[in-house]
Amino acid sequence: MTNAKFDFDLFVIGAGSGGVRAARMAAANHGQRVAVAEDRYLGGTCVNVGCVPKKLFVYGAHYSEDFEDAAAYGWNLKQAPDFAWATLRDNKTREITRLNGIYRDLLLNAGVTLIEGRARLVDEHRVEVAGEQFSAERILIATGAWPHVPEFPGAEHVVTSNEIFYLETFPQRVLIVGGGYIAVEFAGIFNGLGARTSILYRRNPFLRGFDLDVRQFVAEQVARKGVDLRFDTVVDRVEKRTDGTLTACLESGEKLTADLILYATGRWANTRGLDLDAAGIDTREDGSIPVNDFFQTCVPSVYALGDVIGGLELTPVALAQAMALVRHLYAGDQNRLDYSAIPTAVFCQPNIATVGPTEEQARKQYSGLRIYKSSFRSMKHTMTGRRERTLMKLIVDDETDRVVAAHM
Repeated sequence: MTNAKFDFDLFVIGAGSGGVRAARMAAANHGQRVAVAEDRYLGGTCVNVGCVPKKLFVYGAHYSEDFEDAAAYGWNLKQAPDFAWATLRDNKTREITRLNGIYRDLLLNAGVTLIEGRARLVDEHRVEVAGEQFSAERILIATGAWPHVPEFPGAEHVVTSNEIFYLETFPQRVLIVGGGYIAVEFAGIFNGLGARTSILYRRNPFLRGFDLDVRQFVAEQVARKGVDLRFDTVVDRVEKRTDGTLTACLESGEKLTADLILYATGRWANTRGLDLDAAGIDTREDGSIPVNDFFQTCVPSVYALGDVIGGLELTPVALAQAMALVRHLYAGDQNRLDYSAIPTAVFCQPNIATVGPTEEQARKQYSGLRIYKSSFRSMKHTMTGRRERTLMKLIVDDETDRVVAAHM
């Protein structure tokens, strides 16, 4: 049932994966009056500055090796291939624009009211967008996360994953600061497209949170492909030269020169400007919003899901949370989401695929384990002579003979 006391039954702030899915399900499947406010781009991080454009760039980066490998299979390239950054960049942008239109149609066809502009909370039942106020029985915050760059001298000279997809010119020398999946993925992209690429990370090895065997194996493979890995390295400041190039001054005293410095040092909840205090909503230090098992904040009428609540920042997780929330609100479903075995991919080169706990985590959960590991060169590279290898690892509960994790 709808509540005539309010303009809408559900007001969603943010048209990313989670927000769009919740809005569509509530409107189309349960007959709710739903509005979505979005001030930037439809589809959120994944569609615009995340999974989709990143994967398109990864496809493009693979061609450099494919051209080299083709000779072993009888293909004779008459001339050396030439890479045009503007072509890849602009074709990617056209595809993103197409997807934006699809997301718009999905919302409108489901009967959702789309409001373009930055929303802020007035109180627990009212939202303001561009000076106009709307009331809602329930408010859902699904504003995602935003790249976080720590404060340091010269921070204004670096770029984040938001800007990297729209560079005017292709850099010949790239420094990537960070050790998460975004840093490792873009190292593969720039290296594959022909830039001299370095990763600077304050720990050793990178990809904290993944299985240690996978972390060490990927580090070996990435370095073998030509990426300069500098672990236990901290940037003190960044200086811009008169010719436009950048110098990263390290705490060790060493100086590195580059055309581009990408900071991939984590993402914080995108809650700035929402005026959460006006509704009495609590946040953590990184801006993320604490919620209960059913995505309800400390204010009963306000909910939040996806990257903005912290935890696993994955599109399928946001989608699952959105569906669970709508089932809970409008179908009385009391089932809680199970986060114990979520498959994850990292599109570094070579790719990572993983599901279940790391070996370190599994040893704390099970009394006995059997570990199966295999490292080999794929059949393709027996012809090319390329040294790239594959790792596969299974973690098995010795007592039940059940596979509890797989890492590749």
